[in-house]
Amino acid sequence: MSSEIADLKIGGLMSGSISKWLLAAITFGLLTASVHARPAIVYSVGGKYDGSFNESAFTGVKRFQEETGVSVKEFELERDAQSLQALRSFAGRGDEPVVAIGFNQANALAQVAPEFPDTNFAIIDMVVDQPNVRSYVFKEHEGAYIAGLLAAMASKSGTIGFVGGMDIPIIQRFLCGYKQGARAANPDIEVLSNMTGTTPMAFADPVRGAELAAAQIGRGADVIIQAAGGTGIGVLQAAADKGILGIGTDSNQNGLHPGQVLTSIRKRVDTAVYDSFTAAEAGTFEPGLKVLGLAEGGMDWVLDANNADLITGLMKTAAETAVAGISDGTVTVHDVVMDGACPF
Repeated sequence: MSSEIADLKIGGLMSGSISKWLLAAITFGLLTASVHARPAIVYSVGGKYDGSFNESAFTGVKRFQEETGVSVKEFELERDAQSLQALRSFAGRGDEPVVAIGFNQANALAQVAPEFPDTNFAIIDMVVDQPNVRSYVFKEHEGAYIAGLLAAMASKSGTIGFVGGMDIPIIQRFLCGYKQGARAANPDIEVLSNMTGTTPMAFADPVRGAELAAAQIGRGADVIIQAAGGTGIGVLQAAADKGILGIGTDSNQNGLHPGQVLTSIRKRVDTAVYDSFTAAEAGTFEPGLKVLGLAEGGMDWVLDANNADLITGLMKTAAETAVAGISDGTVTVHDVVMDGACPF
């Protein structure tokens, strides 16, 4: 948890009300050594070093800081209930834009944004319809299609797996795209799937992720994708331990188990965070909805030194052809959020 404490000097003794306000802010670690407004970010539950969704956001923070020299205020949620006060505290200090990471902060942001109509906010992975909020959402199904395609091509058993985090539309969208891509490569492929839970903590339980992966391996899965945030770290560990292939998501996870991670499907949360901060810095920040898929650079798949030996020339060509087709509209990936129940 970030804890930057300002050395604020107020002439004379602080009043009781100011003292209470300052004490609350210190508790949340939101005061800084600068009296100037700065960009701020509130990470989702799991912390900025979760090796997945939050860490991708942190990559965007680091890129912005390195390129501009402007520091960013940070807060890591330990529980969802802290979101409201964290967002309100940053906005109350005049910091902007204030970026909320994760769908689970949508309700809090919907309350705070109207309280600070002159402050710019952004949210990643959910839509908050307020005149001072920029919402970033992703076409997860498009990236998942590429994962399924590669998984089916790599599978020797004819059975592949999927371990999701919280059972929500975003993860169901990912699962459906994965199934569609897999069946494009092998119409007879069997796709096993499990969701970890029904609360946001389903994204922060690597032990349970490993258990679910082990169960799927026991049923014959020889490639398993995780779409479960920090829980997915356990999925990839179990896959590596059992000598099968995992597929990472959100950030590049190929290096976690070199030679055992077939690829990573990146949701470019880092790009969204960087875009928010740079737009605000340039004075061009605009509220509204930004939808990022393969064509927009919001989703991609990773080929690097850690998985180069796993991706054959045929697989690479198939993936690149699919990316091109999805990007130009000749290949349509089913979206359970927009198009209804998954037909695959």
